[in-house]
Amino acid sequence: MLEKFFKLKENGTDIKTEILAGITTFMTMAYILAVNPNILSASGMDGNAVLLATAFASFIGTALMALLANYPFALAPGMGLNAYFAYSVVIGMGYSWQIALLAVLVEGIIFIVLSATNVREAIFNAIPLTLKSAVSVGIGLFIAFIGLQNAKLVVNNDSTLITYQTFKADFNSVGMGALLALIGVIITAFFLVKKVKGGILFGILATWILGIICELVGLYVPNPDLGMYSVIPTAFVSFDFSAIGKTFGQVFAADFSALKNVFEFCVIVFSFLFVDIFDTLGTLIGVSSKADMLDEDGKLPRIKGALMADAVATTAGAVLGTSTTTTYVESASGVTAGGRTGLTAMVTGLLFLLASIFSPLFLTIPSFATAPALIIVGFYMMSSVVKVNWEDPLEGVPAFLCLIGMPLCYSISEGIAIGVISWTLLHLISGKSKGKVSVLMYVLTVLFICKYVFL
Repeated sequence: MLEKFFKLKENGTDIKTEILAGITTFMTMAYILAVNPNILSASGMDGNAVLLATAFASFIGTALMALLANYPFALAPGMGLNAYFAYSVVIGMGYSWQIALLAVLVEGIIFIVLSATNVREAIFNAIPLTLKSAVSVGIGLFIAFIGLQNAKLVVNNDSTLITYQTFKADFNSVGMGALLALIGVIITAFFLVKKVKGGILFGILATWILGIICELVGLYVPNPDLGMYSVIPTAFVSFDFSAIGKTFGQVFAADFSALKNVFEFCVIVFSFLFVDIFDTLGTLIGVSSKADMLDEDGKLPRIKGALMADAVATTAGAVLGTSTTTTYVESASGVTAGGRTGLTAMVTGLLFLLASIFSPLFLTIPSFATAPALIIVGFYMMSSVVKVNWEDPLEGVPAFLCLIGMPLCYSISEGIAIGVISWTLLHLISGKSKGKVSVLMYVLTVLFICKYVFL
């Protein structure tokens, strides 16, 4: 049944590989179950309710991706979008979280319309192959950078913005976590060198177990003030789902009289829409490129189903009580582990559903244990860099600006914007735009420029 529905042999995979890939993707995404409630609670939302909404929205979106598109991509409330929700819309602009959820709901409905009318698919197909390859590399750098930050191997610095972890200060908490992350990278790389199936997943588990041992013997000392928590589970299950009532359906209770003006609300909706559409497209481009799912023209078959899953998930997430749900770059970890079909996504989705019950256990997995997986995935995604024609500055310069923009701007969509603008303008001023730059690329370039001018 699974073979027939997900076409496993046709995609060169099997049930065991898909299950391991699905678990791997979930393990690298599980941090959102802790991070999203923490961020959205700053807007006044109930943390437990947001955790449940996060788990349910992730399940719905990821299951839809499996059923509508048969791709190994997972969805969850997006990082960056949740921060914009809490800190910009609610705290910065002074709107209630219900109004912010309303903006997310409207965005989701617009997405459904755009996905049904092929607009998003047309945007995907309009992006040149060179930029698609650059996006894949940029996402790899971005993922690795997130992993380095999560492990606290890279930290803030006043003079140089970022620097490496010295290990001297707070060695038994931050320092030990960073050291365990480095060990985890070596362990994970070893599994991959030995071609161990599910090596990334086993790397996460091995690093977590080492962390537990270190805490038991006193080498690792939890320090919540520094963001370092106990890695030893103290509880395993919770069947209390009553908290979801504090956010479920509250989008329909939004006080419209609180809106300062319609234009500002439209700007909020557009901001959610803009970031989500290009984060999603960027992720689909990068991960599908890495998995060799793009056809000879650089198009992604069945993309309409993937985009529709993303759009419906955003709408459902707003009703449940969470910020924009989007396709996750961490899907690359499952792809790297061999995932090629929707069975990988379905396994990930079911684990998110289970996480609503076993949340105390899943939330104990430390960031220094998942960080090595992100760093290794970044390494794998660098392979697409050879697909860029670096000998031709007309292609190489926009590709470079695109891939370097993602980690430095901490945004997939910003990297795409920089790449699109530079590609179009460079071709235009060099007199080589004919047949190379589509009408839609011109439209995207104008929209991106307007974004920086007016938003």
